[in-house]
Amino acid sequence: MIIMRLTDVMFHTGLGRSSIYKFIAAGTFPKPVPLGDRAVGWVKSEIEDWIMDKIEDRDKRLAAS
Repeated sequence: MIIMRLTDVMFHTGLGRSSIYKFIAAGTFPKPVPLGDRAVGWVKSEIEDWIMDKIEDRDKRLAAS
């Protein structure tokens, strides 16, 4: 299992920090894993799954139009 830090998540998703935390609060983005007192990370496979879900949503919308 690979843990990604915030900068890596931002790079891979194209989202900013505030957007990531907004989506987490809304329950639409993977929750971070506590790594220490002041450190969190995200499971890489969960981020990749989230990205694939976005791609599938886009493809469904395109097919419906």
